[in-house]
Amino acid sequence: MSESDTPVAEIRDLRVEIDGRAIVDGVNLRVLPGRVTALVGASGSGKTTTGLALLGEYPPAARVTGDVRVSGNVGYVPQHPAAVLNPARRVSALLTDIARTQVRDLPRAQRKSAARERVLRALSDAQLPDAEPLLRRHPHQLSGGQQQRVVLAQALLLGARVIVADEPTTGQDALTKSRIVDELAAVAARGIAVVLLSHDLDVVRTLADDVLVMKAGRVVESGPAERLWLAPRHEWTRQLLDARPPIPQEQSAEDTTEPVLRIRDLTARHGRSAVLRTPGLTVHPGECLAVVGRSGSGKTTLARCLAGLHRDHDGEIDLDGTRLPRSLRHRDRAQLRAVQYVFQDARAAFDEFRPVLDQVARTAVRLRGIDPRTAGEEALTTLTGLGLTSGLARRRPPQLSGGELQRAALARALLAHPRVLICDEITSGLDTVTRRGILDVLEGLLRDRDDLSLVLITHDLDTARLAHRIAVLDAGELVEQGPADRILTAPEDPFTVSLMETTARMESRTPLL
Repeated sequence: MSESDTPVAEIRDLRVEIDGRAIVDGVNLRVLPGRVTALVGASGSGKTTTGLALLGEYPPAARVTGDVRVSGNVGYVPQHPAAVLNPARRVSALLTDIARTQVRDLPRAQRKSAARERVLRALSDAQLPDAEPLLRRHPHQLSGGQQQRVVLAQALLLGARVIVADEPTTGQDALTKSRIVDELAAVAARGIAVVLLSHDLDVVRTLADDVLVMKAGRVVESGPAERLWLAPRHEWTRQLLDARPPIPQEQSAEDTTEPVLRIRDLTARHGRSAVLRTPGLTVHPGECLAVVGRSGSGKTTLARCLAGLHRDHDGEIDLDGTRLPRSLRHRDRAQLRAVQYVFQDARAAFDEFRPVLDQVARTAVRLRGIDPRTAGEEALTTLTGLGLTSGLARRRPPQLSGGELQRAALARALLAHPRVLICDEITSGLDTVTRRGILDVLEGLLRDRDDLSLVLITHDLDTARLAHRIAVLDAGELVEQGPADRILTAPEDPFTVSLMETTARMESRTPLL
């Protein structure tokens, strides 16, 4: 057996039970050096539990049987990178601590410069070449995409023989996603095994050598990637591959109604640095505005300004012609109800010790003043309407999948009866079937509620097709805005043109043979 045929990690007949329920059942996995092995499936299918088994990590109180063997270090890039980055330490300190362990054998006078060189190289390999400003920041001052690439740099610094990448392109724009794909391919080309856990079938199709399709904790189909794409055998695999993005809505004539939200001369800062400049932007009743751009372009900062979560800004934000206070602390109950925010990281937005149903109902009690029993009934109706059963609704957040928690977060915001619903990358990291379900829900809300407007923060142009209008951000500047069909088919700004062309290339790339 050649070295390339010897697995660097292997899982045999893995079964993980929680309270007698199997969340992974009979999984087998061989991870070979220099190859990309992808695990795909819906939220809750067992992908992350299987990937974490390679690190020897399991859910609390889990009963584990089977055999897991690993040769060498395993690096991990999680779906929610903020959870593994110390918020009190700057990026330079986080990475330098790792680099110092690798230069201990050098003369003392050379260690500092050698460690810094390794840090800069790792950041460049993780698609963060302009590292100097970033090194001085704390994790909360980075975009979700930047946080994810810092964690990737940590994994590369560790010199791991296996990298488990859990949704590494989640929240990334098409340009950054393409660079991450190229980097992971380069990692595999250096002989490092990559275990890719992903809902993004374009990324899997481009990168993977081997694919395991999971459903309800079991592997329902596996094999070489090229065979699986061309001739899937299991019905669930065909369902994943056949899921299609929503059809773009027909665009109406220019809206002449008064906007529900109006933004004028908005300049937002992190410390002394201006990170966003938006001269003018409006959102009309019943309209969906998609804000797109690469990671770090200012999309989330804009959303947080609208929601009162980022108060370090100048300019005007009006709701129905009335100025909104910069901070949510100074907004009254009606204003808090009117603008609701659904976070990208749904898990971090819930108290892990309280049942989901109670947390969803609490919104109606606090912001609408209704009694707890009525709020609970309305919360359960809303949750079941979004696809969560009564049993799931009564569980605590750690017992739900990422897709289930995202639906719960959406339900919690809807319990406020908002005028404007801000959705920050809420389809990121969801499988194609679940993502389509969420988009169908949003489309139905727009259709059924004339008084509701949506602001979609997204890197995914398929998600942006839901919108009536699109605003494009690049490096903190609003470079283009207009009707969605025009932006998607005939963009005018060079950056928007590049974004559309890169997306088209990603969708058309063929499997690596």
